[in-house]
Amino acid sequence: MALVALLSNPRSTGNQSLLPRVRSFCAREKDIFHYEVEEVGQIGQALRTIARVKPKLLVLNGGDGTVQAALTELYHGDHFAGNPPPVAVLPNGKTNLIAHDLGAEGDPIVALERVLELARTDMAPNIVQRELISLTDGSAGGRAVLGMFLGGAGLADTILYCRDKIYPLGLPNGVAHFLALIMGLASILIGRRARFLPLPARPLTISVMKRGVLKGTFAFLMVTTLQRLLFSGNMPGAGQPTGSMQLLLIDRSLPALMRALVAAVRGRLGRYTLTGVHLERGDEIRIEGSRSSVILDGELFEADDNRPIILKPTPPVPFLRLAA
Repeated sequence: MALVALLSNPRSTGNQSLLPRVRSFCAREKDIFHYEVEEVGQIGQALRTIARVKPKLLVLNGGDGTVQAALTELYHGDHFAGNPPPVAVLPNGKTNLIAHDLGAEGDPIVALERVLELARTDMAPNIVQRELISLTDGSAGGRAVLGMFLGGAGLADTILYCRDKIYPLGLPNGVAHFLALIMGLASILIGRRARFLPLPARPLTISVMKRGVLKGTFAFLMVTTLQRLLFSGNMPGAGQPTGSMQLLLIDRSLPALMRALVAAVRGRLGRYTLTGVHLERGDEIRIEGSRSSVILDGELFEADDNRPIILKPTPPVPFLRLAA
């Protein structure tokens, strides 16, 4: 048996420089079983092997895409006979949204030390429940993909622009994200396609079960089960331990974006109605639109008029929160 199982993806951007330190740390700690995959497709085999050592805690070392793939395999693979261990996430990758939500920030080795410290005690006070987002295209027998943060509309186009155009420049993450934000806002101001800007958002139809339908062109579409995000403190309704997916939709309008941004910075988003800002909670969300991209924890999917993307929450999954 192992106290902690650590699953690392060496191809994650952050691991290119971090992994030698991780290996050295694990070599000193007999309570850690370290498994490295060469590609995301090997995560299923990795979890089958990890299940044999019966860890008290599973730690994921990779970007949001690695975490998404591991959560999907945990959900479908049943490698732990219906009783998977709690999951901890090291701060790694470009955005670290999932790690940030779980209080893992700063140096990943410091976070790993904290994980090991908690695993040697009663972890119950630090265990939190999070629902996952299950994404399918509605087809019979289709395999759902699991994640915790989905971006669409202009947000997805800006993320793709940052990934394809800005990250290759080798800038620090914070600078790259700031530049992507500026270019995304410029795209809204110009209002038409320009070669040097993110693609203009396409019309979408968003259906929230028992809530209604929203149609239009949107600058920002987010669906999440996270409670903390980088641009604000807590999501509206974050005090609820569980409770369906949260949808934030902002019209393709600079005033609407500014109203949402100011409210988020002041911690008042969701407390009162803002023109052009739509915030809902739902048990099923459908996204339809011609060749409209959405990104679930780093993985790209495409909605179409006749093939909607359908989102549903899963039962709660235990995670380890590093912050007190």
